Order: sequence, then structure tokens, then C-alpha cells
Amino acid sequence: MTGLYSIGEMARRKVTQMNKKLIILDIICYAALPFLIWKYGRDILGDYPAMLISTVPGFIYTIYRFIIERQFNIAGLFVLGSLMIGTTVDLLSGSAEQMLWNGIYLGLFYVLVHLISLVLMRPLALYFAVDFVYLQGWPRKESRELYYKKGIFKWFQLIQIFFIIRGLFMAGLKTWLLQKYGVDGYDQMLIYRQISGWVFGLLITAAYFYTSVPISKYLERRKSGAKTEPL
Repeated sequence: MTGLYSIGEMARRKVTQMNKKLIILDIICYAALPFLIWKYGRDILGDYPAMLISTVPGFIYTIYRFIIERQFNIAGLFVLGSLMIGTTVDLLSGSAEQMLWNGIYLGLFYVLVHLISLVLMRPLALYFAVDFVYLQGWPRKESRELYYKKGIFKWFQLIQIFFIIRGLFMAGLKTWLLQKYGVDGYDQMLIYRQISGWVFGLLITAAYFYTSVPISKYLERRKSGAKTEPL
């Protein structure tokens, strides 16, 4: 029974199968193609059009991931909603520099969303996990009730804090690069953003892996009929 709700075990299998392919596609669509479009297109098209076009590969790739991973759930809708909002903001920005600043403001808005969900004791990290195990065939209600158990819930709160820290760090990094290099620093933003995204992604994934430990302990105690203590 422990295996049914072990996010870590399920995630390990899925990550092992898809990791290499996704890393290559991430590099191509989120870094390499945008970098090349910006580098060789800005002199021909101008800063703002080149920057807008550089977001197209990432947009298409995100939609592709959304469909093939069957993310028609809270996690998927959050990603898709963020993509649509971000694209709309980019199109309305009017200039390359304003587009970059708006991206920073939008990132801080998402930090606020994550913070509110944490304060309301409804961490999005938990609902993302519920969506993940649901795609493996386990009922949302049962997994959600399990994840809210004392001793397990705090780990999802911690993961939620990681999301907040990531958002603040990314906003700070972009602000520093923009103030130091201006629009000319966009290519560096693409590279640093991708590297930072991987670092925080690994940290968050490791935290999700670790949730299998308190979940296993809770299920073992429940199976043995022992009174569940905080982990």
C-alpha cells in the first residue's frame, strides 16, 4: 500500500524514462533557439520583435508538454494559465525593456499566489502531487486526505516555500541583469534562467522524492494499528 502513494517512487520511474529527452528539449526550446533568434534577429527585426519571436519555441514546447503529459488538472492548468498570461503581457508590453520588466513583475505576482496558498494552508505543491499520483491511477480524494495528515503535510509546506524562494531568486536575478546590462543582457538572462531553473527544479524534485519517507512511515503505523505520531 505504501507504493500507491509514494510520490518519490513514481517520480523516479517517470523521471528516469523522460529525463534525458526533456533536458535536451528544454535546452533547445528554452535556451538555444531563443538565444539564436535574439542574437541574429535583433539587428534585422529590432529588439522588441526579436524578443517576442524568441519566446515562440518555448510557447510551442510548453503546449506540447501540456498535451503529451495529459496535464488537464490543477498543475497543468496553472502552467497553461501562466503561459497565456505571460504571452498576453509580452504582446502588450510595447518595447523590449518593458517586456523584461513586466516579466519580473509577473514573476513576483506568482510568488504572491504561492505565498497566499501557503498562508491559507492550501499549498499548490500538495495539489500538484495529488495531480501526479492521479495520473498514475490513484483517487484524488484519498491521496489528498493522506497528504494532509500531520507529519506529512509539513513537507508539502516546505516544498511550497521552495517555490516562493525560487520565484524571488529568479526575479532578483533578472532585475540585477536588467539594471546592469539593460536589454543587451537578455541573452545572459536566458542562460542564467535555465541554469537556475534546473537547480531549483532538482531541489524541489528531491523534496518530492523525500515525501515517500514520512508517507511510508505513516502507512506502516496505520497498517500495524499503532497510533500515528508526528513525524
